[in-house]
Amino acid sequence: MDRPAQSVVDGSKASPKDLPSIDRLLRAPAGTALVSEHGHTLVAAEARALLETLRERALAGTLPIAEVSVDSLIGQLHARVSARLAPRMRRVINLTGTVIHTNLGRAILAPEALAHLAAMMAGPNNLEYDLASGGRGDRDAIVEELLCTITGAQAATIVNNNAAAVVLTLAAFARGREVIVSRGELVEIGGAFRMPDVMASAGAKMVEVGTTNRTHLRDYEAAIGPRTALLMKVHTSNYAIQGFSASVDERELASLAHARGLSVATDLGSGSLVDLARWGLPREPLPQEKLAAGCDVVTFSGDKLLGGPQAGLIVGSREAIARIRRHPMKRAFRMSKLPLAALEATLRLYLRPERLEQDLPTLRLLTRPLDAIRGCAERLLPALADAVGPRFTVRTCELLGQIGSGSLPVESLRSAGLSIAPVQKRGAGRALESLEQALRALDRPVIGRIAEQQLLLDCRCLEDETELGSQLPALARLLS
Repeated sequence: MDRPAQSVVDGSKASPKDLPSIDRLLRAPAGTALVSEHGHTLVAAEARALLETLRERALAGTLPIAEVSVDSLIGQLHARVSARLAPRMRRVINLTGTVIHTNLGRAILAPEALAHLAAMMAGPNNLEYDLASGGRGDRDAIVEELLCTITGAQAATIVNNNAAAVVLTLAAFARGREVIVSRGELVEIGGAFRMPDVMASAGAKMVEVGTTNRTHLRDYEAAIGPRTALLMKVHTSNYAIQGFSASVDERELASLAHARGLSVATDLGSGSLVDLARWGLPREPLPQEKLAAGCDVVTFSGDKLLGGPQAGLIVGSREAIARIRRHPMKRAFRMSKLPLAALEATLRLYLRPERLEQDLPTLRLLTRPLDAIRGCAERLLPALADAVGPRFTVRTCELLGQIGSGSLPVESLRSAGLSIAPVQKRGAGRALESLEQALRALDRPVIGRIAEQQLLLDCRCLEDETELGSQLPALARLLS
């Protein structure tokens, strides 16, 4: 393995015979230490892959002899093992200006939710065990009472996301039958969740009524026939129709449906449990309002405005929820113990509504004072300017952010942050891309957005300035 140092000429190339065997590499003291720490299987597999790569380079005549020294090979092997063990899912710093960002994990869990989740996962728990009777329990019971208390529903059940909640509701009520829905509510969410496709997958036949911009009660009434099973409303949370438009509210629709012996379901999507107008934010419809209007079933998400984990929440009448629970697909869509623990802890926060603004991270970020956001940007400015200079200039700026995840798409949040612009206008696009790449390459990747020849870092979601500030020296090295 150890070749005579005096025979190595600077810049000379290695041949395949200069490479050691896997066994010889792992028997070196540093190799033995790696095996002791990580086990033979992983280290040997990475050593094999490393030597194969180097062998190809040696055959091509592009492998420097210095790279086959013991220290170099062990260093490369250590790096490969570390990279193999590094998690693919990583925490990032969200400076995009979108609070509930679909690509960045949506809602941030509250500390209470994180603590409860960790405690429940650390040992056995009563997921499906009734502690009072000593018999088998129902995992729905963990949060059903909470959901009924908060929304006023008679009963509730939960599934793994809101798409599943809609599919299960349709399958339970309308498989092989018809569902009447307004043409203006045939939404597509997330690029793959299209209401017509969801109807078909649940085995229901969709009956469109009205026009894109105007639907009247008489349209629903005229469409009801012997095969009608359900009237459905879909909250168009990810787009808005303005101008000459009309729609039928749930109270009118429920009155019509119940007079004909039918049920009404409404999908709220984002599913806020509190009136956001209390904090000066745009208003979203509440599940409790739809239930009070007469809806038999209301579905909504857990990881958007509610501020919890991914979940599909279904609340409604006792009869409707019982029917949904009995459907065979319910088991396929059920929540696992991890998000269920986080959901329970999140819902408990709503029992103290006066504290929500400080206890629920999503609401805290949405209501963060503009002066606090500006102050954050101003304090970061000098160090950030030093890190990216002299190629870039930095200034504070006023920004407009978004709630995100399809919630209130036409509404903006006044915010503030930092604008980074290249000094040289020529090649500005490439310079900004390299800066964006350097920010993503940090130990805690920083995600901003490029607009109008500048990289914008919105500080609304940056509550701990040291998360970014401590990484600025590393950013400077990456840009040098």
